[in-house]
Amino acid sequence: MKRLDKYLTPAIILIIFEVTAFTLWHLKDNIFYLYNFSYIGISLSIGISLYMRRYKYARRVVQLLIGLYMLIYLGLICSENMQLEGFWYYLFTGTFEAATIHYAVAKLAGPLIFGRGWCGYACWTAMFLDLLPYKTPSLPRKNINWIRYVTFTLSLIFVSALFLSRVGNIERIMFWAFIIGNLLYYLAGITLAILFKDNRAFCKYICPITVFLKPMSYFALIRITCDKDKCINCGKCKKICPMDVDVTDNSRKRKNGTDCILCMECVNNCPKNAL
Repeated sequence: MKRLDKYLTPAIILIIFEVTAFTLWHLKDNIFYLYNFSYIGISLSIGISLYMRRYKYARRVVQLLIGLYMLIYLGLICSENMQLEGFWYYLFTGTFEAATIHYAVAKLAGPLIFGRGWCGYACWTAMFLDLLPYKTPSLPRKNINWIRYVTFTLSLIFVSALFLSRVGNIERIMFWAFIIGNLLYYLAGITLAILFKDNRAFCKYICPITVFLKPMSYFALIRITCDKDKCINCGKCKKICPMDVDVTDNSRKRKNGTDCILCMECVNNCPKNAL
């Protein structure tokens, strides 16, 4: 029975993504969606299986499998802008394709189930930032969350200006916007990580995608919870959390609750298995 339980979670994740894959394949009559979401589901299932086998770098495996696929294959090879600008572009053209489907599934519907799991397992920006040495925040969190709304607005203004000015070859512009935008994200992320001694500073203060992710994550079905009877209030989980989440509070209003990326560091480091 225990052996079956180990494979239950990855099997459920795979089924969810396969249902999504087959549904979009038939709705859009495009086999790309079948192998796209199947690949992501298989990658997540592999990562969860490795984690259950206590493989130390299970999450990193998933980050690389999905992050590099989206960055290199979808972004550079297929010339799809999977950043926020790509979402605005397809939204303005009235086309439910590529980035709009990605955002609908991963950034709007997905967080209702997995919370900010996208940030922990699939984001190609965080994939590189997590390689930096500042894995555990050593400085108090800054009160500059408003910056994310600025970058969100600038992204919308940029794409709106392209459509209003009726520039030619807009698809090529969007491709270069993807490349330049990623470079700027990495530059900003590395700079903030060094300044604040925090790999995830970019995610906390600048990333515009969190404008979508945070409110949806409030209702997430999958959450880290604390067994109060086992907890000894040692504070280790709060110190180890890269997103400063108070995981000992089981309410949805817990401190930085919508920032949890399900990295499982708190669970792995709890001395009493209370999480």
